[in-house]
Amino acid sequence: MKSARMLSILLLLQTNGRMTAQRLAEELEVSVRTVYRDVEALQAAGVPLYADAGHGGGYEVLAGYRTRLTGLNAGEAEALFLAGLPGPAAALGLGPALAAAQLKLRAALPPGLRADADRLRTRFHLEAPGWYAEDDEVPFLAQVADAVWRGRVLRVRYRRWKAPTDVDRRLEPYGLVLKAGRWYVVAGPGPRTYRVDQILELTETDEEFTIPDDFSLASHWRRHEADFHARLHRGEALVLLAPGATARLSTAAARAAEATGVPEPDGRTRAVLPIESLDHAHAAFLALGTDIDVLAPPELRARLAATARALADRYADG
Repeated sequence: MKSARMLSILLLLQTNGRMTAQRLAEELEVSVRTVYRDVEALQAAGVPLYADAGHGGGYEVLAGYRTRLTGLNAGEAEALFLAGLPGPAAALGLGPALAAAQLKLRAALPPGLRADADRLRTRFHLEAPGWYAEDDEVPFLAQVADAVWRGRVLRVRYRRWKAPTDVDRRLEPYGLVLKAGRWYVVAGPGPRTYRVDQILELTETDEEFTIPDDFSLASHWRRHEADFHARLHRGEALVLLAPGATARLSTAAARAAEATGVPEPDGRTRAVLPIESLDHAHAAFLALGTDIDVLAPPELRARLAATARALADRYADG
């Protein structure tokens, strides 16, 4: 721990130039006294580090000195793959490793490239979840990630949507996927995809497994998404859309409206939209109010008409 902190002090001084003990302490989240002790240890080890007292003073490394201790360790190298996602990196227990890796990379860059990297970091920020999505509780994420790294079998109690809802499963975790703020584990045999937040109980084992040579996590996920969307929209609805209504549709429905839309004489657009189910379409189309007129299927039109009559009666009584 101390050696890593001393290296961090050296790298901070190399990349930032002169820094006070107070600023170093704030960067490393330690006391100023700890910084004093670490600096003395660095000087005793022969590092050409000196201090200037008074206003504008601080610690500085002798001009031209560069440490070669910038090699990444295994955890830091793994964290680099999540360099744009500090939240997920922290969720996987790689937050400190990510910070250390970024510091080492910054120290290794020449001044010009370092300035470009700093400017890039201040200009772009990636936030995966949507505005209205709350963070899921994922209590077993760290254990699942560890099993992925080490190639160990897991035994879990898992909650699925169909009965029986709670089932026991033996998982060979091939990889983790973060999709729209939600974690999934792709696991054999199969492989199949499981939501990590739906794992109710987990037991780690010492049993090892081997990922098939022909397995690709990225390719599997693309197939999984394609299959999901194929199963999601199994029906269609023929509708008339008022001007501007397309902008209020879901992405898939808006694309379908643009692809199938035919202008009508009254200014509306006749289009065929994909629907997941009658229940889902009923709720989604109600939100459009009079901007949509459902022509088919007849059972969906009848349900919307019944809801409209019930709403009219309710507000008429008020």
